[in-house]
Amino acid sequence: MSTLESTPVETALDACRTADLTPIVLDASSLHSTAPSHLRELKSGLADEGYLPAELAVEADFCEDDPLAVQSESDRLREYVRAASFLGVGRIAIDVVECCRPADVESSLAALEERAHREGVAFEARGHIDA
Repeated sequence: MSTLESTPVETALDACRTADLTPIVLDASSLHSTAPSHLRELKSGLADEGYLPAELAVEADFCEDDPLAVQSESDRLREYVRAASFLGVGRIAIDVVECCRPADVESSLAALEERAHREGVAFEARGHIDA
């Protein structure tokens, strides 16, 4: 008798079947809105066309040396975390293109990562977070 128990992921994978859907990476700049009604329509349309959104790629720009600007950009990114969860996206990837306040940005990205995990979305921050 085995004392090892399967993890929820292993159990789910053991019972899964393949689907005839093509995984895609959505670029956040292509989303016209993060409003639920728009996302609902997008999700349905993608499924109808045989696509499954696997990742949401978002470009982040923390170029202003102002805490309020960092907060504003973080708020914008939080909307994309919510959108990723709504769309059933497995991972959100934040591409940091510029950063003037590394400590503030690191803190904001850590909070976004925590939020993403609570929403069931994997989180990845890419780019350089240095002055």
